[in-house]
Amino acid sequence: MAVIGMACRFPGASGADELWDLLRDGADVTSETPPDRYDVDALYSSAGGTGTIGSRRAGYVDGMADFDAEFFGMSHNEAVDLDPQHRLLMMATWEALEDAGQRPDALAGSRTSVFVGNTRSDFLERQFRQGLESVTASAFHNFRPLLPARISYVFDFRGPSIVVDTACSSSLAAVHAAVQSLRTKESPLAVVAGVNLALRPDEGVMMTQSGTLAGDGRSKFGDADADGFAPSDGVGVVILKPLAEARADGDRIRAVIRGSAVSNDGRTSESLLTPSVAGQTEVLRWAYEDAGVSPADVDFVEAHGTGSPAFDPVEFTALGEVLGEGRPSDRPLFIGSVKTNIGHAEAAGSMAGLMKTVLCMEHGQMPPSLHLNTPNPLVAWGELPLEVPTKLQDLPDRGRPVLAGITGQGASCLNAHLVVAQGDTHTADSHATLLRRPMRSNKAYVLPISARSPEALDALARAYTEYLGPGGAGADLALRDICFSAATRRQHHAHRLAVTGTSHEEMIAALDCCLTGTDPGYGKQARTLTPVVERYRNGEAVDWDPLFRSRCRFVPLPNYQWQTKRYWPGEKAAEEDAGDLASAVLREHARTSHTEFTDSSLLSDIGIDSLARLQIVVKLASDHNYEVEAEELAELRTVGELRNWLDALEAQTV
Repeated sequence: MAVIGMACRFPGASGADELWDLLRDGADVTSETPPDRYDVDALYSSAGGTGTIGSRRAGYVDGMADFDAEFFGMSHNEAVDLDPQHRLLMMATWEALEDAGQRPDALAGSRTSVFVGNTRSDFLERQFRQGLESVTASAFHNFRPLLPARISYVFDFRGPSIVVDTACSSSLAAVHAAVQSLRTKESPLAVVAGVNLALRPDEGVMMTQSGTLAGDGRSKFGDADADGFAPSDGVGVVILKPLAEARADGDRIRAVIRGSAVSNDGRTSESLLTPSVAGQTEVLRWAYEDAGVSPADVDFVEAHGTGSPAFDPVEFTALGEVLGEGRPSDRPLFIGSVKTNIGHAEAAGSMAGLMKTVLCMEHGQMPPSLHLNTPNPLVAWGELPLEVPTKLQDLPDRGRPVLAGITGQGASCLNAHLVVAQGDTHTADSHATLLRRPMRSNKAYVLPISARSPEALDALARAYTEYLGPGGAGADLALRDICFSAATRRQHHAHRLAVTGTSHEEMIAALDCCLTGTDPGYGKQARTLTPVVERYRNGEAVDWDPLFRSRCRFVPLPNYQWQTKRYWPGEKAAEEDAGDLASAVLREHARTSHTEFTDSSLLSDIGIDSLARLQIVVKLASDHNYEVEAEELAELRTVGELRNWLDALEAQTV
């Protein structure tokens, strides 16, 4: 199965490129617990007393509450009431589909499947703890099974939509389930994710009491001072597709999943929560048998790697026993753990490991595993052909695609292992072809760009100027491939611009003209494209096939430029206090911008449904002490009727 797209939100990284940067640089991005999670000052105790938490640090995603509600057609109140795990997952899924060159509108109605690894529902639990009187109907939207269901609903995917919970191996188990779905042709494409946001201290207190929480909030995998779990946030999404179909469709194959396996320890250890060497060696052998790969040929393994005094020796022993068998003494197996950089993202932890593995293969390098100062004496380093890299180093060139393994283990005793190979697009010949920018040509191309708001369109145009310019990701890519990808591999939105040019420099100049409000004009070679440009700008459908040769290929493009705001219960947006009551209600509850509806617009068309009407009644009572009957609001049909009713209510009160 081919990995054709990726996107993420991890501590220190809002995308895969940023994730690679911090891995390459050997950065530790854990930090102090922010106050919007919980009051760490009130709970922290180095002594680990009852009801306390033994660490001040963990890995936290920046902008956890930021979301582009307008893009997804949500009102202010809907966004505030929705678990940020859902919000971040929606945006990351869109980005992963863009990275894969899969148009969401073209996938709508297909049997695309969604598998989401997740264990937490902290946002909902926080709401419940405020008392039963605070529980509203909106809580339904935050049940964990709705994480994949929301993705299926938003994108209109009709295949399996399943949440997978096997504790810390959840996202790798989700990948395994997706691979099986693709193999049996149950679904033609799979969205696989791991999601984890820690919003309450309960698990940290529990691990403090059990002695399994790292005191300094850092994972010290393989080190003698490893003292346990270092929790973190994480949202990671990959797009999977059968390899043959991906090649036929001209997709970018970032990596290939050769095989996978899951297993349970059963009763092979002394207790339910004690890790088992037997259980881990079994899943390793099954995974490599499934992949048809000799374990001795594997170049590196992304370990589960928690930095646990109990787990680490077991994992090293199992890997050494299976992947060390028949391995030449001069070719040790590299083993690392992304958890030493970002912490353990729990249900999303294995997804971070998969993404790190893909990035290592693409860049041909193995980044350092951090915090290894004194090797754990319980690991038989002298007998096992294993090496933990402590500095950035090149992966060996063996004249074949790089092979790697990825391990995930859960407190559920569920072990998972993937066998991954380097992707087609990163072999020497195809990589050179992809990056070769042809000499200047007189042929002009159209670059279409679109967004769901004028602000996002402006930001995307600026992103393209940086992308096309010196040092940009598109600077060395053929202009025809860039324009082909933008035209055929991106969904086209209502707000549009299109420019033409025969070179990167001409495209940048034309984009600059659009950004400054001047007419870019058309060069001699571009005049024949004027009708296409005008049709596109006017929102018409365009047949792009005649404009591009069959040899065009898909290349990565700038991501959609989100226009996010912070949405969090109890916090008011800056503009909430402005305007009259009717304007405030519409701003909070309509799912579309105020520029997109008039007084004659039906309330149902702008997203004010029965649930929104109930929320309006509750808010009028709680914020303004207005006593109104739900039946009054139920009789209103248009925006104008709602405005008049609210204006009369406000005037009567005055």
